[in-house]
Amino acid sequence: MTSQLRWKSIIILAVVLLCVFGLFGLPEFPTSISQLKANFAQRIHLGLDLRGGSHLVLQVQTQEAVGLRCDQTIDQLTKQLHDKNITVGEVNRRSDTEILVSDVATDQTGTFRDLVHDQFPDWNMAPAAGANSGYLLTLKPSVVTEIQRDTMDQALETIHRRIDALGLTEPTIAPTGREDNEILVQLPGEGDPSRAKAVIQAGGLLELRRAADDHPYPSEAEALASHGGVLPPGTELVPGKSESSEPGQVTTQVWYLLDRAPIVTGQDLRSASPEPNPQDPGHWEVHFSLSNAAAARFGPFTEANVGHQMAIVLDRKVQSSAVIKSRIEDSGVIEGNFSQDTAQDLGLVLRAGALPASIKYLEERTVGPSLGADSIREGVQASFASLIVVMIFLVIYYRLAGVNAVVALVLNLVILLAALAYLQAVLTLPGIAGVILTIGMGVDSNVLVFERIREELRAGKANASAVDQGFSKAFLTILDTHITTIVSAAFLFVFGTGPVKGFAVTLVIGLLANLFTSIYVSRVIFDWHLSRMPRQAALSI
Repeated sequence: MTSQLRWKSIIILAVVLLCVFGLFGLPEFPTSISQLKANFAQRIHLGLDLRGGSHLVLQVQTQEAVGLRCDQTIDQLTKQLHDKNITVGEVNRRSDTEILVSDVATDQTGTFRDLVHDQFPDWNMAPAAGANSGYLLTLKPSVVTEIQRDTMDQALETIHRRIDALGLTEPTIAPTGREDNEILVQLPGEGDPSRAKAVIQAGGLLELRRAADDHPYPSEAEALASHGGVLPPGTELVPGKSESSEPGQVTTQVWYLLDRAPIVTGQDLRSASPEPNPQDPGHWEVHFSLSNAAAARFGPFTEANVGHQMAIVLDRKVQSSAVIKSRIEDSGVIEGNFSQDTAQDLGLVLRAGALPASIKYLEERTVGPSLGADSIREGVQASFASLIVVMIFLVIYYRLAGVNAVVALVLNLVILLAALAYLQAVLTLPGIAGVILTIGMGVDSNVLVFERIREELRAGKANASAVDQGFSKAFLTILDTHITTIVSAAFLFVFGTGPVKGFAVTLVIGLLANLFTSIYVSRVIFDWHLSRMPRQAALSI
């Protein structure tokens, strides 16, 4: 064996050992077959169609984000009118996309119109029908579409971060394709994903709002009665639980009258972490800090409202309320008699980012592991059956050279599985189809090489020269077919979702492995065989 051939053999042996380590890890002595199977199962991650798990469909309430933009505009417009001394009657929200400004002073109509035109370009303005000196502001349809699209993008990104933080393996999170505001979530291996669903469904919509009244009401009717049956402009009733300092006392639902527009939202959060409550041992609270821009708003607000109540609202429910005792800059605490687990989950939700709107749970399907077992068994059977039939054909048709091809094919599969293990990629049923297609591509590559070698032998070339010319002439053809297929698989990965991406990943890895085995490994085996056979002996091909 020449020095060059020896080094090539060492490289192949190193690749094999690296693959075995990736599939089984370091052996422990004594090692049993069951232990090797368990190690292999831990390293090959299966998708939802093979492993089982949960299939969820969530609906993002994108219209809430549009309504929030309307509330924020009302708050900003009211402040601008006050600063510029423009006299108006009321500024009310008529719908999620409409604001009615009534009784604009006649001599200030021009100033009002200029203000709206300059400061609120996202809104169309027209005289209000049936209202003297009133104007109706309507959010532009293009802006509504943009808000809804941005809401969906942010919801997808936030749910991704939340699921990733839970440590779930290769979840699928994508639009369903049915409605513009629906999201598909697939969680492989989660037969009872109660915590994951709780974190996903927790809207995480955090708001800090000023309490218009410094005490809650036991019912909506009583709150309305205290204000003559009509809520003050710019306010709404938000449900919450009564706060009790006595342990064991049952809490009841109460209603808080809050400003509609929040001072700070979850989008302004910089961090959130659970901490033990020093005043209430056994319970936890969540400490949060705000961005610089939010702190610049929060500081003046708290300074102007010292002595008044401020409510912490999470997912449209009041978690706690407290009296503002002094100016607060960039940090705060969410109290709610949390356990350690619930505080950690809430911190996770807030750190992952607030959803721009709440979400509704539409659909759940649990895929049982029996379906995955059937798919695995039938897929593996199909793979082995095709592999065995191909091996038999190669050995019969190409004799000893066919054994060379069989070794290359087996090593191809080993490299493919090891790469999936190292990359922690997920093997799905379409992925198994990619494995079978890889076998076909591997056979095709070997057939191209072997037929080239046969042509050279028929032309009277010596064995070594025929092998060299066969690999050289087949190389460009093999490279061309593999590159074009890899490009196609790349497009499938970029534009496909879920199982389609799994097929593309498996196919690309298999094709790269096939280039190595059919060109490099097969050539080394031929060279080794030629170095050991007599010079005048016929090549078995």
